[in-house]
Amino acid sequence: MAAGRVPIIVGPTAVGKTAVALALAEHWPLEVVSADSRQVYRRLDIGTAKPTPRERRRVIHHGLDLVDPGHRYSAGRFAQDANRWLAEIRGRGRLPVIVGGTGLYIRALVDGLFLEPPMDADRRRALEQWTGGLGTTSLVRWASRLDPGYRGGGRQRAARAIEVALLSGRPLSYWQERARATGVVEPWYVVLTVPRPVLHRRIEVRAEEMVRRGVIEEVAAVLADGAAPGSPGLDGVGIREAVEYLGGLRPRDSVAAAIATASRQYAKRQETWFRHQLRAPAFAIDATRPPAELAAEIAAAWAKVTERSTVP
Repeated sequence: MAAGRVPIIVGPTAVGKTAVALALAEHWPLEVVSADSRQVYRRLDIGTAKPTPRERRRVIHHGLDLVDPGHRYSAGRFAQDANRWLAEIRGRGRLPVIVGGTGLYIRALVDGLFLEPPMDADRRRALEQWTGGLGTTSLVRWASRLDPGYRGGGRQRAARAIEVALLSGRPLSYWQERARATGVVEPWYVVLTVPRPVLHRRIEVRAEEMVRRGVIEEVAAVLADGAAPGSPGLDGVGIREAVEYLGGLRPRDSVAAAIATASRQYAKRQETWFRHQLRAPAFAIDATRPPAELAAEIAAAWAKVTERSTVP
């Protein structure tokens, strides 16, 4: 399945995935497919650590700025969109490289998820407004009632379970069991790692920089345009803490520290997921070194992998 093999660069938040992908552009004619569930939201550039406009001019990125913060974007939809992007990139004679830290997105693409049934757009928007106004406890209670197979997972997953059950007439677990899509890529995982103290320092620096660059003002503008504080796009690490400040739930001078704390917790969950859930061999690499050095090592390893796959 060499034709379907794709490099997938994963690792915890702030480990340096984007920098490595950009450095790989010196070795491959590549385009990036972002597997980041927060970067799909428009107007939240600082809070989701998107590649800068300059970086996006240097390397084409897919999977950014797809929906408004008030709307939901699912792993199943990502798999469908990513399959199309991969085909288009290959059609241009270029190499797709998947980059991101959202494990569910990567699993959806590699292992397959259910094919989403048709759902009425107007009813979907009305339901999103309703679920956006519910507290997390109420969302989870509704999801558990509507889907016996619901196993938890936070606001967005609970709202997704409610949406599918009410709009399709069957619970999400039914569709996952009976209508799984087939994964169409053979992954070649590159796992970026750094020692825990190094990662924590990078996270702290990023959190402080986010506040300095204006993440609070960025979130305030989205709220001013009518997005509810509990909207899917405003529930992620780095955004949620700004929402709390703007809602009077924390002082401004605590936002950076809160972002850093939540990011460390999220990074730990990511590391656990990538350690146990990747279903193919992974090329682990120490990301404390400069991106250019990492890219050269990754490109050399990829050359060996592709060479082996073409030997009769």
